[in-house]
Parts: sequence; C-alpha cells; structure tokens
Amino acid sequence: MHEKRFALDIGTRSVVGIILEQTADSFEVTDIVSIEHQERAMLDGQIHDVIAVSNVIQTIKDTLEKKHGSLHNVSVAAAGRALKTERASISMDINGKPMLKHDDILHLELSAVQKAQAIVAEKNNSSTNHHYYCVGYSVLYYRLDDQEIGSLIDQNGGKASVEIIATFLPKVVVESLLAALKRADLHMQALTLEPIAAINVLIPQSMRRLNVALVDIGAGTSDIALTDSGTVIAYGMVPIAGDEITEAISDSLLLDFPLAETAKRQLTDSEMITVTDILGFETEIPSTEVVRSIMPSIEKLADAICKEILELNNNKSPKAVMLVGGGSLTPRLSDVLADKLNLPQNRVAIRGIEAIGKLTFAAHVHSGPELVTPIGIAIAAHKSPIQYMSVTVNGQTIRLFDMKEMTVGDCLLTAGVKLNKLFGRPGMAMIIEFNGQLITIPGEHGTKPILTINGKDVSLDYTVRDGDEITVQQGEDGRSPKLSIKELVDGLPSKQVSINGVSHTIHAELRRNEQVVTGEEFLHDNDRITCTIPGTLAALFTITNEEHLLRSVKPFTVKVNKKIVTLPSFGSKIVKNGILTNPESLYEDGDVIEIIKSAQPITTDLAFAMNAQLTFSIPVTFNGKKLQLTKKLAEFYRDGQNLSNEDVINQEDVLSFVQHKMEPFIFQDVFMHMDIDMPDHPVGGFLLIKNNQETTFNDTLAPGDELSILWPTSSPT
Repeated sequence: MHEKRFALDIGTRSVVGIILEQTADSFEVTDIVSIEHQERAMLDGQIHDVIAVSNVIQTIKDTLEKKHGSLHNVSVAAAGRALKTERASISMDINGKPMLKHDDILHLELSAVQKAQAIVAEKNNSSTNHHYYCVGYSVLYYRLDDQEIGSLIDQNGGKASVEIIATFLPKVVVESLLAALKRADLHMQALTLEPIAAINVLIPQSMRRLNVALVDIGAGTSDIALTDSGTVIAYGMVPIAGDEITEAISDSLLLDFPLAETAKRQLTDSEMITVTDILGFETEIPSTEVVRSIMPSIEKLADAICKEILELNNNKSPKAVMLVGGGSLTPRLSDVLADKLNLPQNRVAIRGIEAIGKLTFAAHVHSGPELVTPIGIAIAAHKSPIQYMSVTVNGQTIRLFDMKEMTVGDCLLTAGVKLNKLFGRPGMAMIIEFNGQLITIPGEHGTKPILTINGKDVSLDYTVRDGDEITVQQGEDGRSPKLSIKELVDGLPSKQVSINGVSHTIHAELRRNEQVVTGEEFLHDNDRITCTIPGTLAALFTITNEEHLLRSVKPFTVKVNKKIVTLPSFGSKIVKNGILTNPESLYEDGDVIEIIKSAQPITTDLAFAMNAQLTFSIPVTFNGKKLQLTKKLAEFYRDGQNLSNEDVINQEDVLSFVQHKMEPFIFQDVFMHMDIDMPDHPVGGFLLIKNNQETTFNDTLAPGDELSILWPTSSPT
C-alpha cells in the first residue's frame, strides 16, 4: 500500500511543493511544482505578506490536485534562519542542602534554558521572553564547586552549576505559517525545521558524533547546522546566498535579474553560455570568463559562510562540510570554502538527493541539490514532527510547540513562569556573635513547588497531553532558625580540679548581651553570646569561695613609716601539679592545686628585709667574766608599743621605725648589763681598771677589753 504525502518548502525566492509516496521500505518523488514569488513576500525566512504567500501555495495546491486528487494536509518547515541558538549557565548554592535529586537538576537545567531565552529576547529587542519557543536544548557541562562532573545526582558540595545550549524559534514564524496555510484551506499535519529536515536525510544519527557542517544555500540566505558528539549543536544563518551571485552576473553582463538567474544555472552545465544584454545584443561567453568576473562575489559568500561556521564551532574548522540547496551549485564555491577552512577539497562537497537512501523519482521529475530540503521536509516531518497542543497553566491557555515529548517544565517555560522563583525562599538567617566571632545561622530551606496535572501531583519532567490542566503553586518559604543558646554552644563545657584535696567541678558561664542566662533561651538576631570558664587561678578561687586562700598567697607586706615593705620569703604559695605558680596562671581540666602556708615573720625578719640593724654589740671581760655589751640601733613600734625582736609581725601591719645614732660603748655601759657586788665595808672610793690601767666611767671601750672595779678595804682593829 502506498502512502501519499504532500510537503511544502516555503523559501525566500520560491515555494516548492512535492508529492512523496512511501512504500514499505522506500520513497518515490512522484511530482514537484516550484513557483517563484512575484514580490518580496518573504524576507529572511519570515512571511511578510501572508496573502501573497498564500496565493502561491494555493496555485501549487491546485496544480498538484489536478494529478493527485484533493490535498488537505501538508507538512511544512520553519526556516532555520529564524532559529536562535544561545548558551547559558546557571549556578545554585547547595551548601547544607540535602543531596541533589533528579527534580533539582531538571529545575536547574530549565532555569538555564529560561536564562538563555531571556538572552535571545534581549538580543532581538523583544520585551517578552516567552515570545520564543524552545525547540530543544542540550546539557554541555555539569559542574560541582567549579569542577566539571559527569552527573549531579546525589552530589553534595557548595555550588552546583549547569551550562546548556538551547535553540529557540520566534512564535510569529509559526503563527504566520499557520495563517498562510489556513487561507489555502490546508491543515498543517506536521512541522519540522529546515536544517533538521536536511540533516535527517543526509546525516543519520550514527554520523552525528562527527563534527560536520551542513550549509543550505538558498536564494536569500544560507542556513548552517553543525553536528558533534551525537547531536545538533548549533544553527546559524548568513543573509547572503544565491541572489548575491545572480546580481554579480547581472552587473557583469548587463542582464536583467531573471536572465542573470538563467545564465547562472547554465554555468555548471555548459562551457559556453549565450546571453542577451539589456541593449539587445546577443553574446556567447566562455563560462570560465563569467566565473572569473564574479569571483569577488563568490569569495564574499564563502567568507560569510566560513565566518559563521567558525563562530558556531568555537573558532575551529569542522571535519567536513556538506552543501545543499540551489546556491550550492555556484561554481568554485566548494573549492573556495575548503581553502578558507583549511580543509582538503574532498572534505567540502555538494550533496544531492542521490545521498538519500532508498529514494526514486518519477520520470518527469528533475533532481538536484535544491530538492534535498523539500524531500527532507516530507520525510522528517513524518518521522519526528513538531506537535501542537493546548494546555492551561494556572488557568492561562497556552499552545505548545516542540520537537520532543512535552513536559511540565516546557509548559512553564512557554507560559513565562519564572522557574527560579518557584522554590520557596530560604528563611532569614541570623547573625550571632559568639565569643567575639560572627556566626551565620541559615534559615530553613524553602520547599519545592507543588505541581499538579488534572489534580494529580507530578514532577517537572512529567509528560503532558493535549487539554491537560496544570497548576503550579510556589513552594513555602523557609522559616528563620529556631535555636537555643545551648544548641549553639553544643553543651556547656566544664573542668574538674582539686583544691587542697577537695574536688570542684567548674562549669562555663553563659551570657547573652552581658546578662547571665541558663542556655535554655532561644537565640535572636544580633545576639552577643559568651561562653567562658574562669581561666586564671585567681578567678577559680573566687567561684569556689576560696578567696581567703587567695588572700594568703598575696605578697606579705607591711607599712613602715607610711611606706610599703615586702617580705618575699613569707606568705602562702600556690603549687599546681607540684610546680610553684602564681594566681594569674591558667589551669586545665584535672589540675591538682595546693596552697602551702609559711610561718609568720618576727621583728628581726622585718629588719632583715629592710636591711636594718637593730642592735650593736661588743665582747668584753669584767672582773674575770665574759660579757656581751649590746646597744639598740633601731626600734619598731606598733600602736605605740615597742616591739621586741621576737614579736610576730602580721600581714599589712602599720608600724613605725625609729633609727638611733650609733655611739661607742663607754665603761659606764657595763653597769647596764650586770649588777655590781659592793664590799660589805668599803673604805674610801673605788678604782675603774681597763686593761690593767686605771680609767674613768666615760672612757670608750673596744671589743676584747678587760675591765674590773677595785674597792679599797682596811683590816679591822
């Protein structure tokens, strides 16, 4: 059984209608009708005059219907020159979030597509992003913390990002196509894209891993598509093509445009061409001479095509270039392109319909490279047609156009829903100062959006059907963090110490904004929290109520004549883990601390500390007995009472000190140190003897002097 298909290639210069019949495993082109536009009804692939284009379509339809019967359905293509390709990347902070799932990654990809959509709209002076249909996108790279990675699923890190390349088609292109077909009483059975149509029949999927450029050179524009890594990676267009060559011939040979077009077609088939110029002179000219005269225009066309190919292909030449379309027959064009791209000449070639497998032609049909796109439309539109459907998004009716199964994400893009605003915003973070360091406590994560189709919960990649009703509800915003002070501190630290054999547990003290708290209180933004354990031994004795011990380890001081005197050898000592220390030293968990008390000083200790001499002594002998003569040189007084050498001195005593003048000892001082035995019956006066010499009471003494006193006596009568 034969299946008959009707396809239209609506080009800038002409409209081509084709009847294609399919058997079980092959195709046959049974008829072709081509009619040129009588006026500039098309410009750069966009229908500018719907009525004029519709009239041409109606004429082709009427012509084919006379041979093949009524035609109601037609396959058409949107011009590749109207496609807009853009790259975009987007990042998402994932620090502290759960591991990434499929929905998270899809949301990230679609956000990048929407960003590319905004870039396309901006570049084309459109105020509305969703005036452009996304007809496909590919992920170029996933990155985790700026490092390229194969997949983001179940990954954790600080930042996740994706870079995509997306292709868009202006809605107006499709709408104008539909309007022109409707006026010709035709229903658009299937829609494809011109570059896709040509690629589908010339470059099978297995070849798309190669970096190949396909150039469709029409009358007004040259469309370019590039394949690599198994997919179509970019589309482009340059606004010069076959007409540029025709105009060059017209200028060179003084021909009107239609005759110049005829002459151009003869260049590839004849060594000599015959033309009649505008003055009526008929001339026969060698084809080589004509080609030489139009080489600047051929160079110009080749330059434009090469420049666009290199820009689309990251400034590198592809592995090969395929040329299709009527303009591909331009003499020397393939050779010039090969030179400019630094490719061997056999890597740039014209590909005609002979490259399409299992294809035959009716006897009256003339075949050529200009038929690749019309045939591709008929075949590709059937194999992978672009579907239309109507759905509602939150009550708004939208018409969808895409080359793949449509998903909820595609619908949201088309409806202009801002995907990056669907997730609930994270709760407001708190900034806390903890022990002098600023800490940011993030709020709770916002929840995912709630997506439903016909009341059923779905995900972004859920496939939609015609008539579906989609609702999208923004995810709930996260709440601000609710955290107690103890949770921030993660448990109160403590230290265990021993003081004079008694164990003490020292807990940290919590303060919020200088006020002591228990830790059960909830934190507030801009709180200043301190968590401290007394760090010095002095502070330790205070919180353990051992201040009296601390006082005993102060330096032993007294005030003498209103001046402070320190006795370093007295006062208690602090020993930590067997090592002498001081009150300002730090302590750690498990330290053993002891207070070792010392004896109290006496007056002589104070005098020693002051470098003061209390007494002065010399040894003498008196009446055969050794004697130590002593005289006070200094005296201490406390509350007016004279202190003996053995009196105890107390911490912080207030004393007065009297210094006496040092004078030599005299004989008379002996009588202050001992009693004198007088005879029972003295006779007359006595004699003072020093070193066997008579002396006086005021005679000075020296150490070691031998002294005596003699009393005269008489015998009894």
